[in-house]
Amino acid sequence: MTTASVTGIFSERAIRRARLGSGLIIFIFVLLHLSNHALGLISLAAADKARHLFLAIWRNPVGTTVFYASVLTHMGLVLRAIYMRRSLVMPKGETAQIVLGLLIPLLLIDHVIGTRIAHELYGYFDDYETVVEQLWIKNPANGARQVLGVIAVWFHGCIGIHFWLRYRPRYAGSAPLLLALAILVPVLSVLGFVQMGRTLADPSYQLATNPYEVNLNAHYLQDPEVRARIAAVRAGLYGAFSASLLIVVVARARRRLKERLDQVAVHYPGGEVIRVPRGFTVLEASRLGGLPHYSVCGGKGQCSTCRVQILGDYESLPAPDKMEQTTLKRINAGPDVRLACQLRPDRDVAVAPLLVPAVETALPANSQETSPGREREIAVLFVDIRHFTTLTETRLPFDVVFLLNRYFAIIGKAVEQAGGRLDKFIGDGAMALFGLGTTPEEACRQALTAAAAIVAEIEKLAAELADELTLPLRIAIGIHTGPAVVGTMGYGRVRSMTAIGDTVNVASRLESAAKEFEAAIVISEPVATLAGADLSGIESREINVRGRALPLKVYVIPREKAAEPLEGKD
Repeated sequence: MTTASVTGIFSERAIRRARLGSGLIIFIFVLLHLSNHALGLISLAAADKARHLFLAIWRNPVGTTVFYASVLTHMGLVLRAIYMRRSLVMPKGETAQIVLGLLIPLLLIDHVIGTRIAHELYGYFDDYETVVEQLWIKNPANGARQVLGVIAVWFHGCIGIHFWLRYRPRYAGSAPLLLALAILVPVLSVLGFVQMGRTLADPSYQLATNPYEVNLNAHYLQDPEVRARIAAVRAGLYGAFSASLLIVVVARARRRLKERLDQVAVHYPGGEVIRVPRGFTVLEASRLGGLPHYSVCGGKGQCSTCRVQILGDYESLPAPDKMEQTTLKRINAGPDVRLACQLRPDRDVAVAPLLVPAVETALPANSQETSPGREREIAVLFVDIRHFTTLTETRLPFDVVFLLNRYFAIIGKAVEQAGGRLDKFIGDGAMALFGLGTTPEEACRQALTAAAAIVAEIEKLAAELADELTLPLRIAIGIHTGPAVVGTMGYGRVRSMTAIGDTVNVASRLESAAKEFEAAIVISEPVATLAGADLSGIESREINVRGRALPLKVYVIPREKAAEPLEGKD
């Protein structure tokens, strides 16, 4: 958690962007470096050839300036973030990221000294033959240390990218591929290093290094004066990092001593009272007290999942800053609702979290929530068999199961082929979502395509089973679009991605209206508008929807026209 400033070049948003940008530059460097190592699986020569391209990018004035500026910026902002955190109680993922980040300098400083610094100061030739020989043959303990450094820096970056992308709409679909890459890259890199080491250890291998390079490297490795200077550089780098970390620790300790004399109490609905130093956020108070509290964005004020209602005098609290105001405005929050990650009470306060997760220790294994939900613009389709009870009351249970499985297969195939997600089956009905990873316009077109396909296939099934059923097989479909909260809901192992909200309720109402109007499909006007459907010749009506003050205009599509895809307007 950070301070509330959100304006100017040193605003919290600008600082987060600088940390992200510098981290991405370092990650690209590491990705290219590890990929270069992986080419060692082919041969030492292949790795060295690729190394020339790598050096052309990073060992020029521009590349050097950008990379080392990013390293210093990122390290400085990480240390600042550690200081700014009022509590070090945090989720495991954030803890792992910080711990790995602090280990990286300790594991890689010697590598940087032995390659880039030695090259710049003494002309040391740090090609793969030289470096791998040092790490694999002459000093294998350093080689193992470098492997640990590679793993630490890579997974530190992967965790950061995961936190950056995890709630973006397209991330879920690409996550399996990214996970495979996250595992393959360091594995192939280490295997390439091992293969190059085994190659050099083979007595039959002839070193390709020319005598001039050998003499320069020998001077670097054996000259006592040079080694003394390198030792001074090493001590300076380790000392600078240790001093920076010590300054952060001392500053936190000093602040903590001062804060103990000036505390506020945060009261919760369950009777819990957590006393924290003035300046802590409500979210930090919850974490410090061990109370479960949602915070999807990690306490950056970019979501509203940590929001709380102020129980009592809310007007005397510090006013929300610009970023908090923007987020609260997006959800139409009342004046007594605040973001727990941004509210820093300057007096005792009573709050009620509005999104309360289940306590993890009270849940069965593997039952923790995977997504607390976020609002999205989606299209929702409901479908149901008309007169299902009459159709099946004289049928054997196995026959009913057979019919339902054929029916569900038609719906599932149509929804998936159109690009939607089958949400759930409810008796003889089903609910499908469209737009989880695309635009609202495309979602509406997908929903209409799926509806037409369902009607067409159900007509074929009805003809096939005409002699078996007492009534013709008919369905009713309702489609509506709008905002809904989409997330993982349920309990224990019975959890799934679903949607809730007014949009879902209206879609269900339209499916009921299709039955009332003896129609195959009823769609709302917003669906028709966003899809760009040509509905000339299609009957329109206005219906009343519970909870809405004004009637909703809908289009009633009869069975005769429902199986034909609605063409877009010219």
